[in-house]
Amino acid sequence: MSQLYKTPVEHFTIRFANEKDTPMILNFIKQLADYEKLLHEVEATEAILHESLFVKNQAEVIIGEYYGKPVGFALFFHNFSTFLGKANLYLEDLFVQPEMRGNGFGKILLSFLAKISIERNCGRLDWWCLDWNTSSIEFYKEMGAIPMDEWTVYRVQEQALSLLAKHCELSE
Repeated sequence: MSQLYKTPVEHFTIRFANEKDTPMILNFIKQLADYEKLLHEVEATEAILHESLFVKNQAEVIIGEYYGKPVGFALFFHNFSTFLGKANLYLEDLFVQPEMRGNGFGKILLSFLAKISIERNCGRLDWWCLDWNTSSIEFYKEMGAIPMDEWTVYRVQEQALSLLAKHCELSE
């Protein structure tokens, strides 16, 4: 069993996910996607998550538990800032079940990630938030986060990604 980290809220603990948590992680991802009206975009499966998280170690997950029952999670990984010359922590997803919101669990999960960032000597903690999600935006601002309004996110995926890759033939 993973080490449990005590938090300021009685009976709320945080632990790092393990392989047995894969079905629960997928369930949390689907709940989050449903909340964001993006459930139709979820392609992740238990097999894909297991490979990515526990074999290739491409990301990490923390689980928030209340009275020993999982009620939220955060999935994160390192990226790198050339300007800072060091790694950052990037929060891909943070989710607390709707019936458990308002108890401070999201704040504690975010605080735990900030602690990890500092312990790992990361330059910052970054994440994205959908423009329409005003409750999350206000929550993040209360935590001291600032929106990076001057930046636009770009994405290349699926067929466009394959087409772009064809412009560079690598010789071995």
